[in-house]
Amino acid sequence: MNSPIVLALTHLSLVLLLVAALWAVIGPQARGRHIFFGVLLLASLSALVAGLGALLGHTASAEYPALGLPWLHWHLTLDPLAGFFLALIGLISTAVSLYGPDYLLEHRHDRTALGHLGFFTALFVLGMELVVLAGDAFAFMVAWELMSLASYFLVVFRHEQAANRRAAFLYLLMAQIGGLFILLGFGVLASFGGGFAFDAMREAVLSPLWASVAFGLAFVGFGMKAGLVPLHAWLPEAHPVAPSHVSALMSGVMLKVAVYGFIRFVFDLIGDLQWQWGVVVLAVGSVSALMGVLYALMQHDLKRLLAYHSVENIGIIFIGLGLGIIFLASGQPLPGVLGLVAALYHCLNHALFKSLLFLGAGAILHTSHERDLERMGGLLRRMPWTGLFFLVGCLSISALPPFNGFVSEWLTFQTALQAWSLEGGVMRSLIPIAAAMLALTGALAAACFVKVYGVAFLWQARSRPVRRARPTPLGMRLGQGLLALLCLLAGVFPTGLLQLLDAVPQQLFGQGLTEATAHGWLWLTPLSARTASYAAPIVVIALAAVWLLGVWWLRRLAVNRIRVYDPWDCGFASSIPRPSMQYTATAFTQPIRRIFGVLFHLDERVERGEEIRYQLQVGDRAWGLFYQPVERIIRAAARRIGFLQSGQVRVYLGGALMTLLVLLWLIS
Repeated sequence: MNSPIVLALTHLSLVLLLVAALWAVIGPQARGRHIFFGVLLLASLSALVAGLGALLGHTASAEYPALGLPWLHWHLTLDPLAGFFLALIGLISTAVSLYGPDYLLEHRHDRTALGHLGFFTALFVLGMELVVLAGDAFAFMVAWELMSLASYFLVVFRHEQAANRRAAFLYLLMAQIGGLFILLGFGVLASFGGGFAFDAMREAVLSPLWASVAFGLAFVGFGMKAGLVPLHAWLPEAHPVAPSHVSALMSGVMLKVAVYGFIRFVFDLIGDLQWQWGVVVLAVGSVSALMGVLYALMQHDLKRLLAYHSVENIGIIFIGLGLGIIFLASGQPLPGVLGLVAALYHCLNHALFKSLLFLGAGAILHTSHERDLERMGGLLRRMPWTGLFFLVGCLSISALPPFNGFVSEWLTFQTALQAWSLEGGVMRSLIPIAAAMLALTGALAAACFVKVYGVAFLWQARSRPVRRARPTPLGMRLGQGLLALLCLLAGVFPTGLLQLLDAVPQQLFGQGLTEATAHGWLWLTPLSARTASYAAPIVVIALAAVWLLGVWWLRRLAVNRIRVYDPWDCGFASSIPRPSMQYTATAFTQPIRRIFGVLFHLDERVERGEEIRYQLQVGDRAWGLFYQPVERIIRAAARRIGFLQSGQVRVYLGGALMTLLVLLWLIS
C-alpha cells in the first residue's frame, strides 16, 4: 500500500463522515438509521485501513489552503503515531456502527432524535479523526473544538432531565478550559518556532524554563480531557448520561485522542525531555489509577462505575508515559521506549474492553431500562451472549491472562523493574512505589468486577424489569462479539501488535523494541530473553487443559460424592432462597470502604421504623477540595460585579467612559 492510496482512504473516511452527517439531517425516516450506520461503517473501515497503512510505513501528508487562512493553511499528516490512533478510532467506530441501529430501535419513530444523534455522532468521529491528522496547531484546535462541541450535544441528548444538562454544562466548561491551556501551550512553541506548523515547532529551541511551561500547559489541558485526577470531575458525570454507544466512543476513543495530543506535544514537538516531567506524570498517573478504581468500587450505577474505571485506566497509561519520560531523559532509551509502547498498548486495550463494557451496559439498559446494580441479578440466564461478552470485558479490564489487559500492564511492570539502571536514589525509590500502587490497582479492579458480574449476572433478579429482560438483537451482539474477540486476540498474540506499534518509537526516537518479537509469535521478550518473557499461547493451552481436566473430574469421579442440601437461610423457616437474601454490591465493598473511607465523602444512614432502611452515599472529595472553592470564588466575584447589570444608565455610561480611558492610555 503506497502513500497515495493511504491518503485517498483518509480522504474517503472524512468525506463519508460528512455524508453521514448530512444524511442524518435530510435522509428519510424509514430505515434511515441503517443507512447512516452503514455509511459510518464504511468511513470507519477506511480510517482503520489507512491507519494500519501508516503503521506499516506508508506515511502521507497534504496541504489545504482553502480550509485555512490566506497566511495559515491547514496541513493533514498521517505518520505512524497518527496512524495508530486513526486505526483505533476506526476500529471502535466499526463496532459502534454494528451496534447502533438496533440500540436506537426505540427512537425509530422520532425523526428529531435520530437526526440529532446521527448528525453529532458523525461530526464527533470526524473531529477525532481530524485531531490526529492535524499537522499544524490551527487545524488541531479547530478539530479539537469540533470534537468537544459535537460530544457536548451528544451528552445533552436527553436534555429534559436536569442532571443531564448539568453534566453537559460541566463537560463543556472543562473542555473549554482545557482547550485554552492547550492553545497557550501551542502559543509557546509557535513563538519560538516561528510558525504554527508542527514542522516549525519541532525546530524551536526552548530554554528549560519555557519548555517546562509548555509541558505544564499541555499536561493540564490534555490531562483535563483525558480525565486525570483531580481534573476528572466531568467524566463520571458525562459518560453515564450519554447514550451507551456514545459513551463507548467517548471513553474508548476520545480519551485516547487526549493521550495522543499529549504524546504528540511532549514526545514529538518539544522532544527535549526532562526527567522532572516524568516524575510529575508518574505521580499523577499513579494517584489517578488508584483513586479511579477506589471510586469505581463504591459505585452502584453501572455506567458511572465504568466511567470511574476510565479514570483508572488513563492513570495506568500515564504511568507508562511517565516511566518513558524518566528513562528517556536519563539516557536509558530502551526502557523509555518500552514505557511508551506499554502506554500505547494499553490505549488499544482500554479502547477494546471499555467500549465492550459500555456496549454491554447499553444492552442491559436497552432490554431492562436499569442501571442500578442493586436492582439487577440473573441476567446471564436471560441474556447469555451479553453475559459472555461482558465476562470477557471483566477479565480483560482485570488484567487476567490470557486477555489483553494483562499484556500491557505486564509491559508497564517490566518497565518499572528497570529502575535499578537509574543513577538517582530518589528515582529508584519512587518507581517501585508507583509499581506497588499499580499492583494494588489491579487487585482492586479484579475485586470490583467480581462484584459487578456477580451482582448483575448471577443468582436471581432483584426487580421486575430485570426479570423481563430478553436477549438483545443480532446487531448489538455483533458489535460486542467483535470487541470480545479482539480482546482475546490482542492478549494471545501480542507480538504481532508490537511489531506494528514499533513504528511509533522508530518515528519519534529512531529506536524500537527489536528484541520484543525476536523469538517469533510464541514468545514476547520486551527487553531480552534473559530479562523476562511471556508466552500467551502456552498460557491459553495450559488454562484449557486445566478446564478440561476439571470438567472431566467433576463428571467422572466426583458425581457420586455430591450431596444436595437446602441452602442456609439465616435461620428462617422457609428454605426457598429469595432475592433479598443475596449479597448486595454495598455489602461486597464494605470492607474496602472501611479501609479507604478517609478518601471518600461518606453519608451513611440507618432509618429504623417498620422496616430498617440503609442508605449510603459516596461523594468524590475532589469536589470539596478543588471545585467547590472555585465555585464559591466565582459566585462571590459575580455578586460583586453584578452592579454592572443594574439597569441604570449612569453605570453603563461610566463603564464605557472607563473603558475608553483605559484604551486611550494603552494606545498612547
